[in-house]
Amino acid sequence: MEPDLFTAAAEERQEKDPTASPLAVRMRPRTLDEVVGQQHLLKPGSPLRRLVGEGAGGPAGPSSVILWGPPGTGKTTLAYVVSKATNKRFVELSAITAGVKEVRAVIDGARRATGGFGKETVLFLDEIHRFSKAQQDSLLPAVENRWVTLIAATTENPYFSVISPLLSRSLLLTLEPLTDEDIRGLIQRALTDERGLNSAVTLPEDTEAHLLRIAGGDARRALTALEAAAGAALDKGDSGIGLTTLEETVDRAAVKYDRDGDQHYDVASALIKSIRGSDVDAALHYLARMIEAGEDPRFIARRLMISASEDIGLADPNALPIAVAAAQAVAMIGFPEAALTLSHATIALALAPKSNAATTAIGAALDDVRKGLAGPVPAHLRDSHYKGAGKLGHGQGYVYPHDLPEGIAEQQYAPDALKDREYYTPTRHGAEARYADAVEWTRRHLGRKQS
Repeated sequence: MEPDLFTAAAEERQEKDPTASPLAVRMRPRTLDEVVGQQHLLKPGSPLRRLVGEGAGGPAGPSSVILWGPPGTGKTTLAYVVSKATNKRFVELSAITAGVKEVRAVIDGARRATGGFGKETVLFLDEIHRFSKAQQDSLLPAVENRWVTLIAATTENPYFSVISPLLSRSLLLTLEPLTDEDIRGLIQRALTDERGLNSAVTLPEDTEAHLLRIAGGDARRALTALEAAAGAALDKGDSGIGLTTLEETVDRAAVKYDRDGDQHYDVASALIKSIRGSDVDAALHYLARMIEAGEDPRFIARRLMISASEDIGLADPNALPIAVAAAQAVAMIGFPEAALTLSHATIALALAPKSNAATTAIGAALDDVRKGLAGPVPAHLRDSHYKGAGKLGHGQGYVYPHDLPEGIAEQQYAPDALKDREYYTPTRHGAEARYADAVEWTRRHLGRKQS
């Protein structure tokens, strides 16, 4: 709702004493140019620029927008900037506490302001996904007739959580996770800005690196942790925020792990070798180290997919589909939930029966090809569909396996130089035992010499 006397008094107190507000609130951008990240949404002529009055003239007014993105990416910040920069009437509601009655009151107020004073209203509705269908329906007439310009924020997929009629009347703007560089710039500004810590403390590189890992792309989390650590350092009489102080403040140890150095590859190697060795507990330990250090979950998922073929293969044919499904899920959901998916896949792979037969098979085949052991394709296997192929003898003598009772024909498939070569040597581990039986049976029926 619009500010009452108590809200106005609180805002006045915050203006007189900035430290009365959390650091994350004090460091909120005042203009769109101060916003960190989301530059794809802030280009000239963008919906958000038009909402604050930049180029909003003419017959085409600003559009209602739905801001969709992870926590801490700037949804509320963007609405706050609009509220400060726009010359329109700005009203804020939260879907946690507001209902249809409150929405209708805002709409009625907006109609009166438009009709009586020619003043347009911008309505910011936080966490719109918490609104029921009926509550969202109550917004439709106001948005459709532009009695209000809606800015709605959600962390949930709006295609599932926002009704279609409201989606069709609004522009969906997707906020991207903030990068480490985005968060680093925000931290540095908070350290020196008068609204922030005003150079009261410094932040060494190792502490900053740990703070970035803690933040996980969430600007609010970064500033909250920075403020707490700065307070602890000042209480100790320290001029800088030491790594130990930050660890104690956030109750989270710094993981010694360089995402661009040796430890990145050493821990990744240890994860895969633990899976290969079927030590599920060690595998989970190394997985946890990678997650806690802020490793890219897509990198972990790629390593698991490789492991599924390299070390498990047909001993458990479900291993690769599990790893691929995990990689797809990770790409869709990201951290922190992706940790559950990676754990699921890691456990399945570590406890699966192991075989490297598929790995050694393709390795041996590639080795022969590279040595020049190839030779022409047998004539009966060559393409016989084009005109003149028959005159060349292509396809002649080929036996169609489906015409035979057992579905297999005793004929040569490999080039002459390799007709007795065997590349695949299956184990009898897990499900690969049945493939071992199948290989033995098919080679015998193909008339191959038994090794």
